[in-house]
Amino acid sequence: MGDAARQTFCMHPNDVDRKRIERALDARARYRYVSPQVRAEEGGYRIQSPCCSRNVDQSGGVIDIAQLEYVSELQTWRLYRKDHARHEWQLYAAFSALSELLQFLNQDPDRIFWQ
Repeated sequence: MGDAARQTFCMHPNDVDRKRIERALDARARYRYVSPQVRAEEGGYRIQSPCCSRNVDQSGGVIDIAQLEYVSELQTWRLYRKDHARHEWQLYAAFSALSELLQFLNQDPDRIFWQ
């Protein structure tokens, strides 16, 4: 595959990976009774969900869960968490594959994302 074809293939966001992320979120360990949304953003995706715990939004409104960014130069996926108190995204980890990132996000052992 030539460089131009490879670059086109790796462009994010795209509908194939957005659907892949949506399907993968069905296997999450926490807050399975809400329906998260995956939105395309420049260079990646944003995951949002109703705040059923009321820990972040007392009214249960839609909150940011995670931001996923593909860095083509590094062939790396970056996972960001939302600091809701400061209203800013913070880099949490980097993964070599989207599947690894999604597996980690679905488990969320420290409740960093699904609060």
